[in-house]
Amino acid sequence: MRRFDYSFLKTIRIPTDYLYYTNRIYELRNTEEKNKQIYPDVFTFLQKMAIVQSVKNSNAIEGIITTDKRIEEIVHHSSAPLNHSEREIAGYRDALNFIHANSDTLSISEDLILHLHLILLSQTEISELGQYKQEDNAIIETSQDGTARIRWMPVPANETPLAMQQLMYAYYAARNDAGINQLLLIPCVILDFLCIHPFNDGNGRISRLMSLLLLYRNGFDISKYISFEEQVNLMKDEYYDALRQSSVGWHENNNDYLPFISHFLNCLYRCYNELDKRFLNQSLKKVSKKERIEHVLSNAFVPISKKEICEMLPDVSVTTIELVISQMVKSGQIKKIGTTKSARYIKSDGTVF
Repeated sequence: MRRFDYSFLKTIRIPTDYLYYTNRIYELRNTEEKNKQIYPDVFTFLQKMAIVQSVKNSNAIEGIITTDKRIEEIVHHSSAPLNHSEREIAGYRDALNFIHANSDTLSISEDLILHLHLILLSQTEISELGQYKQEDNAIIETSQDGTARIRWMPVPANETPLAMQQLMYAYYAARNDAGINQLLLIPCVILDFLCIHPFNDGNGRISRLMSLLLLYRNGFDISKYISFEEQVNLMKDEYYDALRQSSVGWHENNNDYLPFISHFLNCLYRCYNELDKRFLNQSLKKVSKKERIEHVLSNAFVPISKKEICEMLPDVSVTTIELVISQMVKSGQIKKIGTTKSARYIKSDGTVF
């Protein structure tokens, strides 16, 4: 049977780019905390946007979709769900609200995971609410020619309760170990949960709810203001590829967590990068156009193109943006990466991976 032990995180050789991402994430979190104190109204506005995006995107990853208008109506309780898909959407809304409202007191446990599953599917006709699977399940993949194959064979139903117990015990031990970086631990726990696949339905959505709560419990409340689920959905192909790579050899205790860790850190990093963009749009509306362009370029943590700046600052002319870019390149504040057509810009001391 699978053994759960995260002590390897104390000695694992972490690639340089992972360390860069974790360091930047901690720095960006500190910036977020300062800005929340100065601009509380901006963060209240962002919070209202984020919950709609989270509900929409976490369900969309599983193929559960409806119109943006219906999503907003369901999230804001202005309309009751009309069909099975909308009831599942409403369930994610309720589970997400439960985490946001109780993040200071909740802690990951088997009971909590089962409770989240109960909330998630409480409005559907599914019988096994808040219960582990009663029968073995398999993740089936169908190719373009219609051929089906097993993509992943999860833990058997009769071994699932023990596997979940051992997963939680391993997490508790690692959570209390000062030698383990919690940002690296979280994706390892999520990967193991997904490989166990303890429920017949809702595993992916539960894993994302667990991710949010684990981030909360480690002082990262970014998902309250920027949808973590949206970033996962935008990188859905990369998500499934990282999950596939990191699950190879899992049953034999020989898998590599690094691809999934990398994807998780990238999504979290993108959340903070997106927060910077949206915060800029809301908080700097009265600042001069030149200063806004300079702020975007100076605070871009990944290379940014002229087109992206134009999209972020739609009221600023291309000519003005080009002028400021030229001035900042000449002064050495930013550097240009790539050719003229595909050129992107990053502050001169920025590290690009």
